[in-house]
Amino acid sequence: MTKSTMSMSSFFRNRFVRVIIASSIFLQIGIWVRNFAILLFVMEKTNNNPIAVSLISVAEFAPIFIFSFIGGTFADRWRPKRTMVWCDLLSAISVFAVLLTIIFATWEAVFFVTFISSILSQFSQPSAMKLFKVHVPEEFMQTGMAIFQTLMSIFMIIGPALGTIVFQKFGIDISISVMGVAFLLSASVLTLLPADEIIEKKETNHFLEELKEGFAYVWQQRELTILGSVFAVSGLAVGIIQPLGVFLIVERLGLPKENLQLLLMVNGAAMFIGGGLVMTISKKVMPQKLLAIGLIVNTISMIGMGLSSSWIIILLFQFLNGFFMPCIQIGINTLILQLTKSEFVGRVNGVLNPMFMGFMVITMSITGWLKSQFSLTILYISAGILFLIGAMLTSLIFNTSMSREIDSAE
Repeated sequence: MTKSTMSMSSFFRNRFVRVIIASSIFLQIGIWVRNFAILLFVMEKTNNNPIAVSLISVAEFAPIFIFSFIGGTFADRWRPKRTMVWCDLLSAISVFAVLLTIIFATWEAVFFVTFISSILSQFSQPSAMKLFKVHVPEEFMQTGMAIFQTLMSIFMIIGPALGTIVFQKFGIDISISVMGVAFLLSASVLTLLPADEIIEKKETNHFLEELKEGFAYVWQQRELTILGSVFAVSGLAVGIIQPLGVFLIVERLGLPKENLQLLLMVNGAAMFIGGGLVMTISKKVMPQKLLAIGLIVNTISMIGMGLSSSWIIILLFQFLNGFFMPCIQIGINTLILQLTKSEFVGRVNGVLNPMFMGFMVITMSITGWLKSQFSLTILYISAGILFLIGAMLTSLIFNTSMSREIDSAE
């Protein structure tokens, strides 16, 4: 059976798909325990200090901006399977090293758990995208992205509860140990991936040359350049609201900070349902339209949450936001894969991701100051306006992308 005639049943029998799903499950366990255990631990240690809370997000996302260019380029140079295995293995080692530091030295070392694993993900994630391009037929790319998005949505539902329970029952030491074991299990599963294809590279291809080629490739393609602009404005918006969810609950609603897990669980449940819907329509709707729809709904949701003082209404807007979030993530990933040659996938990821993460880190790093100067309402409305600008930019690639697909089909 050729790739072009591959059925959905054979898609799930694909060795690459099965291994990546299993690896993703272990990684999501580690990530969600990390996210919530560290958040609750830092809030407990600092008495809900907003600057300390925002530093957690900076530790997670700043390395994405700094190392994404490098990681994306090396993903195109290195063997992707080997890269992914080593990244998870090194993540596990670093987690246990930080655990020893926390036990015998200072609790502030907890920030390095997020920081180091975030650095390594910049080498692993583009390698996974590269393998996806190699092992999944083009007609199943959007469906495949929807399936993996649905998996992420499941953990959006159970992840917050899992992380909170592990921390509250066992404390930060056991929580960090769980993270390390999860990364080790992911590395073990990834060894089952199909062997890397060995590609002969010209000796003249140096790192800096390939890095420049990646920037030139994005710059020369109008669709990718516009997509980079969408990444930038969306990053600014997400950076504003990323650290504010817990304050929306604690200050606006006067509820315990643990209610944040319920807010995220509602979002995850909506993403699960929305991801399932996208799977059923993935071959009927162009990815750029999915992206635009998701950004418009984000606009409505952010403004609604910023204006509301009702827990139920905020939950409803969070559900609406989560329901259409798969449209954004699936649309973006599918566009990158469809518009990029396989030998440039890592570098295109390395160029575009910093456009999102870099601008997100900029606003995220000053969110503590912004919160002291402006109300939550103003900040959420500002984020909504930025998402609307992103949707308007996305509309610019509707006709261009469609004509490209028609040309390629011919």
